[in-house]
Amino acid sequence: MTELGIKDIMNIIPHRQPFLLVDRAQILEPGKKAVGYKAVTYNEPFFAGHFPGEPVMPGVLIIEAMAQVGAIVILSQDEMKGKLAFFGGINKAKFRQKVVPGTMLRMEVEIIKQKGPIGIGAAKAYNQDDKLVAEAELTFAIG
Repeated sequence: MTELGIKDIMNIIPHRQPFLLVDRAQILEPGKKAVGYKAVTYNEPFFAGHFPGEPVMPGVLIIEAMAQVGAIVILSQDEMKGKLAFFGGINKAKFRQKVVPGTMLRMEVEIIKQKGPIGIGAAKAYNQDDKLVAEAELTFAIG
């Protein structure tokens, strides 16, 4: 298992604040499986408008955070260094719990299929109580 801090992550994927949605990660199996973490705080810029009085992390950003973990697991391989992972599709997305300030989001992504530059990752996100908050199949293209 390889532990990655924020600087390590920024050496693998091109995302930067305020759009970098992974604080730390663990590569469990290179090219196959990783876990990423995001401490969701009141300071997130999206909470100012989503929703005033009842802050909730937008579902599309939960999907994006899971996709960033998927990109980390794929792009951390030596042969993928310097490449980009682009969204190719989102299937079977479901949101089961709200993600609110104070949540420690844990995202698990497993690459279930890859043929050439195209692949699919099975992604799940949990809160600190191990409750499933979201899941999706994410298709990516390496460019």
